[in-house]
Amino acid sequence: MTDSVFNLAVDENKIAVVTIDVPGEKMNTLRDSFADDLKALLTQAQEHAVKGMVFISGKSDNFIAGADVKMLDSVEKREDALAISELCHQAFFDMKKLPYTTVSAIHGAALGGGLEFALACDYRVGTDSDLTKIGLPEVQLGLLPGGGGTQRLTKIVGIQKALEWMLTGKQIRPKQAKKAGVLDDCVPQSVLLKVAKEFAAKKKPQTKEPKLDKVSKLLESNPFGRNFIFKKAKENVLKKTGGHYPAPLAIIKAVRASVELDELKAYKTEAEGFATLVMSEQSKALRGLFFATTEMKKEWRNDDAPAVTKTAVLGGGLMGAGIAHVSAVKAKVPVRIKDVAEQGISNAMNYTYKILDKRLKRRIMSKADMQLTMNRITGTTDYSGFKHIDLVIEAVFEDLALKQGMVADVEQQCQENTIFASNTSSLPISQIAANATRPENVIGLHYFSPVEKMPLVEIIPHEGTSQETIARVVNFARKQGKTPIVVKDMAGFYVNRILAPYLNEAANLMLAGEPIEKIDAALVEFGFPVGPLALLDEVGIDIGSKIAPILEKELGERFKGPDAFSRMIDSKRLGRKTGRGFYDYEKKGKKVDESVYELLGVTPNSRLNKSEIAQRCVAQMLNEAARCLDEGIIASPRDGDIGAIFGIGFPPFLGGPFSYMDKLGTSKVSSDMSTLANSNAIFAPCESLVSMAESGETFYGEKPTQNETVAEVVKLETSEQEADVVPEEQSDVAKDDTK
Repeated sequence: MTDSVFNLAVDENKIAVVTIDVPGEKMNTLRDSFADDLKALLTQAQEHAVKGMVFISGKSDNFIAGADVKMLDSVEKREDALAISELCHQAFFDMKKLPYTTVSAIHGAALGGGLEFALACDYRVGTDSDLTKIGLPEVQLGLLPGGGGTQRLTKIVGIQKALEWMLTGKQIRPKQAKKAGVLDDCVPQSVLLKVAKEFAAKKKPQTKEPKLDKVSKLLESNPFGRNFIFKKAKENVLKKTGGHYPAPLAIIKAVRASVELDELKAYKTEAEGFATLVMSEQSKALRGLFFATTEMKKEWRNDDAPAVTKTAVLGGGLMGAGIAHVSAVKAKVPVRIKDVAEQGISNAMNYTYKILDKRLKRRIMSKADMQLTMNRITGTTDYSGFKHIDLVIEAVFEDLALKQGMVADVEQQCQENTIFASNTSSLPISQIAANATRPENVIGLHYFSPVEKMPLVEIIPHEGTSQETIARVVNFARKQGKTPIVVKDMAGFYVNRILAPYLNEAANLMLAGEPIEKIDAALVEFGFPVGPLALLDEVGIDIGSKIAPILEKELGERFKGPDAFSRMIDSKRLGRKTGRGFYDYEKKGKKVDESVYELLGVTPNSRLNKSEIAQRCVAQMLNEAARCLDEGIIASPRDGDIGAIFGIGFPPFLGGPFSYMDKLGTSKVSSDMSTLANSNAIFAPCESLVSMAESGETFYGEKPTQNETVAEVVKLETSEQEADVVPEEQSDVAKDDTK
């Protein structure tokens, strides 16, 4: 079976060892030929009269990483999607019916269809390696586990844990998986095959009850308790997602079927749900995002570029602390923090300590690993220890002279090929590099806060930045766990440039009398993780006021921020950090601070509905995104979509601003903006958008599939049939507090 995914070898004890190895690929995935290959394998095993079977991966870092997403994306009809699920069900049923014992020997990722394959085996043995991860993350693609996962996992770990794992798509560590009953043993990789063979020699196991505590067992063992669990799960899903995705409710329905319906009907419920989700617009958008990020990993990659092995951060504030954290924890390189005060260094180091201490208390990491990580972070109030640093990342407030001075200091104190990366959020990198003696080493590296959660980083070369510098920084950003996009050097770059007019419009609506809570609710219901005014509070109103003049000077009048904000700054209403902004944070929770209306001379008097509010704010963002593409700020619509989703929380189910405009149709987007421009010229569609509308062109080169206007699509009607859980990394909102 050399041309098959499965390669069979039988030892002297008639224990078959099946090596799973998809030819020519780094990852094992379940493909459309899987069922046929498995059937042929089992026939061959029967010919050898095997007495047990072990499945083990031929890859170094994954067991089976999931189903082939391209296979799902090629499905054109719901019936075909249904057939995929039913074919998997039958294949896994056939495995369960085998007269001998089957064992999955898991090292590396066993995710999605890979875990469903393992669950169809009689036993599962995993390695205790950090590479080994167990999970059903289908929800992150707008799907549910379609290979029996909703049924088998529930039987093993119980209703509540199964829902938790599937609704969040979380990846489970080996020891945690063993405790829950998913793994029957957890061993060093060196003895994985030996232990797996020992399990294969055992009799097939009896059905076990899930390992539940007393309270969970009481709830899950009776219909009233189960009803309570499913009701709460549904309420939480709708609360967290705003009713924008269908997958979590379909997961809840399938899990409920697993405990309330007979087996045939329960599996049919899963298959039907899977088929519907594969064809949904939400899943198509999330799969598109998956393909886009996968494609981006191949760009700007240069394995020959010198690696960054030592780094330093200038500034021990919140951003500097976050950058130091991902450098030490994710990239695993030594980090030297320089600050003007010892307290700043202490605060920055304590930032990482607190995060790691939580992991220690949850037994995610050992005390020794925590100490090893903390030892990577050191501090200084001068440039001692900078001699052999490869990359210096500046994270101080927006002052051009200060940043230029730091470039000069680094060029004097460090080696000739040391890279200077500025975390500026608005100043052009060319200005920061203007007086540099080695401008080829100067680049922008713009993070978003909280750094350890926000996946995006903007990489901004100026005209004189070398290709090697770009490649080294891109490689390092990926080591930090980031998704980098390379953008053109112009004020605001991409993310802040499309964010600023969106925030300005929300502020202007508030100054015109629209209630604060209504504006924020409108955009949350549209799909953003937080509303624009709440976001301003998180970023800091003073920060926004410093960025706005830079953008206005470089890009024009449309970036002018409201003058009224100076009153909030004068009264120390800077947002969450001072306890008051648009909201009051001084008491438990947060609520609108009604006194802000009097301060700004505003009388709340709502004239617009939520749909109109969302339309006006989003239109500003879409218009600026189109300008950025036309001016070459971003290289492609794909980069623009990823930047908006990962950088500011643009709704993933809409695919990003460019995918969203394609969905609406550029002619309708332009027409709706022109209508808004009748009352305010700032809404006038940019020239490139007008030109595309006239020619019927779309950003991704496809004809629009729908004909709604912007207003029609943003009618904010939540449906209990539409809810999903967004991946955690996409659920946080960008906070730009680099200063």
